[in-house]
Amino acid sequence: MRKRDWSLVIGSVFVVWAVDFFSKQWALDTITSLRYHGILGLVLVRNPGAILGAFSHLPPLLRVVSLSTGGAFLIFIYASIQYLLPKRSVMLRTGMSILLGGILGNVTDRIVVGSVVDFIVFKIPYFDWVTPAFNLADAFQWIGYSMVVISLLREGNQIWPSENERKKVWVLPRFQVRFTFVIMAIGCAFVIISGVFSYTYLKVTIRDLVIGPSGQIEDRFLVPFLETFAIVVIGFLFMLFIIGKMLSHRIAGPLYAFELFLEDVLRGRDRPLRLRAGDDFQHLEELSERVRQKLKLNFNAVEVKTTETITETKTEVTTVIPITAISEK
Repeated sequence: MRKRDWSLVIGSVFVVWAVDFFSKQWALDTITSLRYHGILGLVLVRNPGAILGAFSHLPPLLRVVSLSTGGAFLIFIYASIQYLLPKRSVMLRTGMSILLGGILGNVTDRIVVGSVVDFIVFKIPYFDWVTPAFNLADAFQWIGYSMVVISLLREGNQIWPSENERKKVWVLPRFQVRFTFVIMAIGCAFVIISGVFSYTYLKVTIRDLVIGPSGQIEDRFLVPFLETFAIVVIGFLFMLFIIGKMLSHRIAGPLYAFELFLEDVLRGRDRPLRLRAGDDFQHLEELSERVRQKLKLNFNAVEVKTTETITETKTEVTTVIPITAISEK
């Protein structure tokens, strides 16, 4: 993509986050009670859960840590998808950025104060029904979801073509599986190091701060920590598996396609090599074209030489036959 496109895509994250942040500061300084302006209502609500109050029933430690960590995990997923997307797809990429900016806006609230500031409600006329309170970050998330869905419906076939000679993801299974598990092994090492550090740090801190028996306090805090950490680890390793599979396909796919091209050339089938956008080894397209042109020149030279030889042979035969016939007479 061009630098201008990347500026739009990456800048959308910060713009959405900033708009949400300042709107919440305005709400905290201005709104004191419920007020309606037509169907739009303004009311200050502290939401301990996720969007529209989801997960608010969970224990505070598990809720705040898991939702905040989930936001950080989404940054990792966002960066991975942006890197792995083979097409320009500005609408899809921008939709993902708007979605991430909205999520980070709420994650910032949870990290700083432990809850999210909601201040917008809508009253539906004639039904006496009021929507749950939400904020601009929630609204931006729905806009991002919509842009992603529309882009996938419109450009899904371009992002991952269905009609392609390289339809399989596992084109060179031995290499790709080994590559994927190497990445996952590195991830597991990072998980073990961070897990041991976090668990022991939390346990020692509890023992130092608590006077007297600390067993119940440890159970109260360490068990939710281990549960949350296990969920994060499973998601992290799953994403590493997907990323490893996609990265290995970018490496193995061009080699596999070049191998098919050479086999077709040896069988006498003349066709160009076309790689997918985002593949490594893009220079193989140029190399394959040079091979094609070289083979064509050699084939034409052989064909011309064969034709000349046949013509010369026919001329000699035509010349000899009359002389032989005359001598016999």
